Amino acid sequence: MKRDPMKWFPWLLLLISDVLASTTDKPVGGSAVELMKKTPLIDGHNDLALRLRILYQNRLSKINLKTLNTTVTNIQKLQSGYVGAQFWSVYVPCSAQNKDALRLTLEQIDVVKRMCQTYQELELVTTSQGIADSKKIACLIGIEGGHSIDSSLAALRMYYDLGVRYMSLTHTCNTPWAESSSKQVHNFYPHVNGLSSFGKEVVKEMNRLGMMIDLSHTSDSTARMVLNISRAPVIFSHSSAFSLCNHSRNVPDDILRSLKQNNGIVMVTFHAEVLACGRKVVTVSTVADHFDHIKKIAGSRSIGIGGDYDGVDCFPEGLEDVSKYPVLIEELLRRGWTEIELKEVLRENFLRVFKEVEKEQHDSRSMNENENEIPQGEVQNPCRLDLRNNALQTAGVFPTSSGFYFVVQTLDLMFITVIYVILH
Repeated sequence: MKRDPMKWFPWLLLLISDVLASTTDKPVGGSAVELMKKTPLIDGHNDLALRLRILYQNRLSKINLKTLNTTVTNIQKLQSGYVGAQFWSVYVPCSAQNKDALRLTLEQIDVVKRMCQTYQELELVTTSQGIADSKKIACLIGIEGGHSIDSSLAALRMYYDLGVRYMSLTHTCNTPWAESSSKQVHNFYPHVNGLSSFGKEVVKEMNRLGMMIDLSHTSDSTARMVLNISRAPVIFSHSSAFSLCNHSRNVPDDILRSLKQNNGIVMVTFHAEVLACGRKVVTVSTVADHFDHIKKIAGSRSIGIGGDYDGVDCFPEGLEDVSKYPVLIEELLRRGWTEIELKEVLRENFLRVFKEVEKEQHDSRSMNENENEIPQGEVQNPCRLDLRNNALQTAGVFPTSSGFYFVVQTLDLMFITVIYVILH
């Protein structure tokens, strides 16, 4: 019996439509999870250490970090999010500037190191090769805020020796030598603009040491000056695109272009306020828009991820904790990002920057330590001792009168002479 071909035509169209739909819905290059298994994420900024201080006074003995549920970060969630390396922020508040910021920073470094010693799933590393070789969650340390060095290059060097591999030049306050993007939040050093002459020395010493310069939280003036000075690529460890949200924390297009020339990266943050400038609905799509814009201006090689988990309280729908990174990668795949581009974003861009910073360190090995000191007048405060005027004082035991000090020395010498005569 002869069949009418037109009778089957609607069914053929429906079949073709189903095939095309299934092909379109399937993410380009496979699923996000499959991609992230091969290329685990390097995240640039997490504030778990801050939460541990606030909630538990850094008493690791009181918690189980594998299943901790009072934070949005724990080891199981990091594993579910395919995090291969995490920079832990050792942030201390700006209110500690000119007080005990240095001590508090050391305590935060201590808690990160103890985390890595306590849990076999974590491994403290300090090099790009260490990240590449690690079979665990590689842990690195970053200082958030230049107030932690107390305007001392010697302190900066000691932090490097303790494992610190990046420092944000400012947080929400000016330091005596660098301007913050949020200087109105605190009243520290209100007349600082961009980088001071000492700030330029900080940048040069970080290049020499092999410590990455983080420009998140710095003013645009500071960022532009650093990009003109630094011999090594820089990072924004947790920032987004100013053109999409005109928040002072975000990066304008002209700086994105300069960053491309510098070979540096913006590690896009998930902080809802910085992403959406007050809009009520913030989703994974909102974050992906920032990725698309930065890619358009600076290219996919200029992008990383810096979630800022446990540093803020509000995250986009679908990205509520560190287990949700694959949701973002799935969205970028859906938007047509290639596997090659996403491997760069997940891992390879950051490793390239780290290697170039290490190369600058190697090339600078013949240089001596920078012995510049900040002018005393720029850091005068009640908690800072001026050793130029106190070198011969003994913590207030004797009056500062040089005449009295001479008399005491003379009496000491006479007493020693008498004892010598008696004994001999």
